[in-house]
Amino acid sequence: MKKIGFFLCFLSVFTSCKQEPADLVIFNSNTYTVNSTFEKATAFAIKDGKFIGVGTNQEMLKKYKALKTIDAKNKTILPGLIDAHCHFYRMGLQQQKVSLEGTKSYDEVLERIVAFQKEKKVAFITGRGWDQNDWEEKKFPTKEKLDALFPNTPVAVGRVDGHALLVNQATIALSGITKDTKVTGGEIILENGQMTGVLIDAAMDFVKFPSTTKQEAIQGLLDAQKISFSYGLTTVDDAGLGRQTIELIDSLQKTNALKMRVYAMVSGDTQENLDYYIQKGIVKTDRLHVRSFKIYGDGALGSRGAAMRTPYADRENHFGALIYPAKRYQEIAKQIAASDYQMNTHAIGDSANTWMLSTYKEVLANNKNRRWRIEHAQIVAPEDFKNFDNILPSIQPTHATSDMYWAEDRIGEERMKGAYAFKELLNQYGKIALGTDFPVEQVNPFLTFYAATIRKDIHNYPKDGFQMENVLSREETLKGMTIWAAYANFEENEKGSIEVGKLADFVILDQNIMEIDGSKIPATKVISTFLNGERVY
Repeated sequence: MKKIGFFLCFLSVFTSCKQEPADLVIFNSNTYTVNSTFEKATAFAIKDGKFIGVGTNQEMLKKYKALKTIDAKNKTILPGLIDAHCHFYRMGLQQQKVSLEGTKSYDEVLERIVAFQKEKKVAFITGRGWDQNDWEEKKFPTKEKLDALFPNTPVAVGRVDGHALLVNQATIALSGITKDTKVTGGEIILENGQMTGVLIDAAMDFVKFPSTTKQEAIQGLLDAQKISFSYGLTTVDDAGLGRQTIELIDSLQKTNALKMRVYAMVSGDTQENLDYYIQKGIVKTDRLHVRSFKIYGDGALGSRGAAMRTPYADRENHFGALIYPAKRYQEIAKQIAASDYQMNTHAIGDSANTWMLSTYKEVLANNKNRRWRIEHAQIVAPEDFKNFDNILPSIQPTHATSDMYWAEDRIGEERMKGAYAFKELLNQYGKIALGTDFPVEQVNPFLTFYAATIRKDIHNYPKDGFQMENVLSREETLKGMTIWAAYANFEENEKGSIEVGKLADFVILDQNIMEIDGSKIPATKVISTFLNGERVY
């Protein structure tokens, strides 16, 4: 008996010596790996910022000797969430400006601006978030009350979608804008021959905003990171950044002040940006990836700037507009096609989608792995869906549940058949990338998940769901927020799923969004967010 006991003791010591080292082992979890077979696991191991093992509790605890273990207590774990289309930097800057989200009237907008200025006392008041479609009187505001409140202080506050701006007379005078200023790709709204203070799309470019200081930019990025980590985001696709901001992000990441992974879409609004990054080539670090250009095809539906093939149903003889002359899109596309870069174009209206799809098809010559993206793909003509066979749709489900109250009034019943058609787009390409477009919508990715799978607002409207023929399954939606979003960024081999060899980005939730009653999804909270195996929230 003594010999047997000695042998067992020796075997135990020998076995423990054979355990492989790990930095962290998570066990007792309900983990959705989002691998190719959508397997679940109860445990996984991490070393040097990557997953080194995925399996059962017994397998992982037996195989690995970890510096630290965490009992997940059967909580749900998902791969780190990816927002495939947002404005990370802009949202961060917004934290230092007047917030107008959720205002229910123009008077409430004015009240918030007054309160903000009373506290901040800035030389130029800026902010964003008003939406006239949320007001009882669903009309663009005019500047008279703003002029009375702020006769000498410039004010410029953006609509929630960033495609319309309300300015006062002080801003108009400072910027040298008149009712006769010529605008291509936008509009200066007039009433009775006079400026109302509302500028649409390209007309906003005439406003002389104060420059953002470097410290404001740094603080904005850090604020955005803090908010994003709290919602389980580990990668953000920032749609439209300038060189200076991209280089600032890179410098902050190198000092580890900014840990968020950023897929940076370079703003393609200048030839200088196009030339510089195409000549420089793809930029790739552990946390920064620069290999795409964001181009604006048209404006937004809410401000009637989306380019439509026939007039808006609620504004006679108004079609919206492309931001640039049609020929310019072909020039841009040809230049990008000759490089290794991806082209990601904002297209809301059916006319914009038609033009960009045909332009893509012409310059790509059926090259199926360029992964060029249509951002939003919001209203698509029936005959255009087939053209998404090798063009990746990047969509934002909460746009559907935000717009559903008024969209049909704006575009008519017939065009609604091709609007917010997530399932149809998925069927055409086989994958979709999902995002929020924050701060146009809220940062919360669980509202994205809810809008895609339930297609209702948080008040359970409409009772039977909105255009349910285009609802996505929970598995499809999770893929769109993880592995398919990673694919859209050419990063599917390094992130987007919990698999051996991939970056150890994951999020622990307080409830299982894959199985709970759909009405409970918006209340989901993040317990912890991990990046490279490090807890960042």
